[in-house]
Amino acid sequence: MSDLGTPVSAPVVQDWMEEQKLALHKIEKVLEGGQSPDRDGQFQRISELKTQYSAAGNPVLSLDTKAKEHLGQLFRKGRVWTQKAFRAFDHDFPSWATGVIIPHGIYDIARNRGHINIGLSHDTSQFACDSFRWYWNHIGGRCYPDATSILLLCDSGGSNAAAHYIFKQDLQGLVNDIGIEIRVAHYPSYCSKFNPIERRFFPHVARACQGMLFDTVDTVVRLMRKASTTTGLRTTVNVIRRSYQIGREVADTFRSTMTILFDNLLPKWNYLAKSQYSRQLLIRRSLRGAAERPRAAGREDGQDLRRRRQPDAIEGLHPN
Repeated sequence: MSDLGTPVSAPVVQDWMEEQKLALHKIEKVLEGGQSPDRDGQFQRISELKTQYSAAGNPVLSLDTKAKEHLGQLFRKGRVWTQKAFRAFDHDFPSWATGVIIPHGIYDIARNRGHINIGLSHDTSQFACDSFRWYWNHIGGRCYPDATSILLLCDSGGSNAAAHYIFKQDLQGLVNDIGIEIRVAHYPSYCSKFNPIERRFFPHVARACQGMLFDTVDTVVRLMRKASTTTGLRTTVNVIRRSYQIGREVADTFRSTMTILFDNLLPKWNYLAKSQYSRQLLIRRSLRGAAERPRAAGREDGQDLRRRRQPDAIEGLHPN
């Protein structure tokens, strides 16, 4: 403006920009890629199930897999207070990574507690079910000793895809092992952002890790355990080192032998998996397994009892 003969000060320009509602903006991810015609009906069903399970004192758990990340001296977004910057490679080639981490999250809505099992292989349905099996045997079962059923809220795709029978096959094996029926309710396609874990847990995990190098698995575990909020969220972390095969096929006899019951209303997203074994057989298997499991050296019965009564203070899984 000065070159045109009309000198204007910076505050005047600022005032004019505000009048024109000019400001810096970033691209908003708000456009839906599609919409299911049964979306509203499924949201209504999920709301009913959450109310039903909460009233009965049964667990309502949200689960999903966080984005895969690479280990090594690779750049990660974010800033942290340090005396000098961390150093990373000038390119983010996956071939320069020393490994991968696949965080599978489980969020307990009622208790406001999150757990992450870090996989080091592939994000498969078997990994997702192994992750929940570990969680239930070490944490969930202690928090809900009287549970008669479990409600899992999950997306329609990924390792727990609603359309894939390989997930249902691994889910059947999971239910057979833990001896408690599991009801699955999938969020409709294009609606994964409404899964509670996406809003109430994963953002806090990302915040705890931002700007830090994922140089080792131990570093990742330490950082993710710090995810917490002033409203009470706490996080536990475990590492699953098993290698998982991709491209597995469903057994030929599975559909004829499975004990998975599909709802009449929106069966593609709602079903109940029941154990194929009787309760008496499950009790005998559990007792036999307990008898065969050696007691840790130097641990007394009283210490075991105290540890069982404190599900948030499990050895090796301290929240912070």
